[in-house]
Amino acid sequence: MPDTGAPWNIPYVAGTDLVADWPTDSQTLAEAIADGLDDAGLFGQIVQTVKTDTFTTTSSSYTPVTGLTATITPASNTNQILIIASIPLGVGVGGGDAAHLRLTGGNAANAIGDAASNREQTFMSAGFGADSHPNGFGVLFSTGVYLDSPATTSAVTYGVEVRQVGSTTVYINRSADDADATYRGRNIATLTVLEVKA
Repeated sequence: MPDTGAPWNIPYVAGTDLVADWPTDSQTLAEAIADGLDDAGLFGQIVQTVKTDTFTTTSSSYTPVTGLTATITPASNTNQILIIASIPLGVGVGGGDAAHLRLTGGNAANAIGDAASNREQTFMSAGFGADSHPNGFGVLFSTGVYLDSPATTSAVTYGVEVRQVGSTTVYINRSADDADATYRGRNIATLTVLEVKA
């Protein structure tokens, strides 16, 4: 199988060999890509926290989601940290009720939208209208990704904060009413951080 010579000496499949040699060539190609990624060293540590229990808040101030932090120590102060947060939210059903979320740790507090009149600058937001979810059994998955530059070789602890808007209660990993029924769900929230080498 021919060799491209760059960037990781990844082989390619010659047109005349495509059908006859595909099983062998595809395996060789997959292994070459994997070896190339390892050699390139694009990623360092990977840390994930999985929160399986529920969290509830009625606070209108940002409140840390307990049990949903991830600590990572960058190997270089030029390395970046890729943050992936997935948060299942149940919110009360009153009109104008919502939940706002933001990141903490490193420089992740900068991961917010632009200012616009009285709209709040957040990382993620979610809300339900009374007309669309009258029984409060809906759950929204809010998922966000942010590449942080903490500029340190000290341990950095990332987390998620949430606050309610209006007069609602915010629930994580469960619906608002959480009734005892099979069509109600209990979910997991995850916070994953990956070190991206400069």
